[in-house]
Amino acid sequence: VQLQASGGGLVQAGGSLRLSCAGSRRTFSNNGMGWFRQAPGKEREFVAAISWRGSNTYYSDSVRGRFTISRDNAKNTVYLQMNNLKPEDTALYYCAAARAAWAQKVPSEYSYWGQGTLVTVSS
Repeated sequence: VQLQASGGGLVQAGGSLRLSCAGSRRTFSNNGMGWFRQAPGKEREFVAAISWRGSNTYYSDSVRGRFTISRDNAKNTVYLQMNNLKPEDTALYYCAAARAAWAQKVPSEYSYWGQGTLVTVSS
């Protein structure tokens, strides 16, 4: 089972990026999906999550209103659109597949993790 995250890069504050996470059909079948991030010297933190059908989404307070999570089950891909990026958004971003179909905020509820894609926001 693999999750491949992509789309990271260097962007100026106020800019936008869209992250993608492609997985196998097995990974996406009836699984909630999530994005987490980890900045240097900090613990991994929840960013956003989406249920299997995309009907429910959750966001951390720090990104709500700026980030949007979505998914295309036909393509086995989940996305994270990030707008109005801030220097504090700089981190390694990970996608993950949950054990259950609903959206999850807790890392322990996720079975599979991608390798991460680096987002750097300059001021």
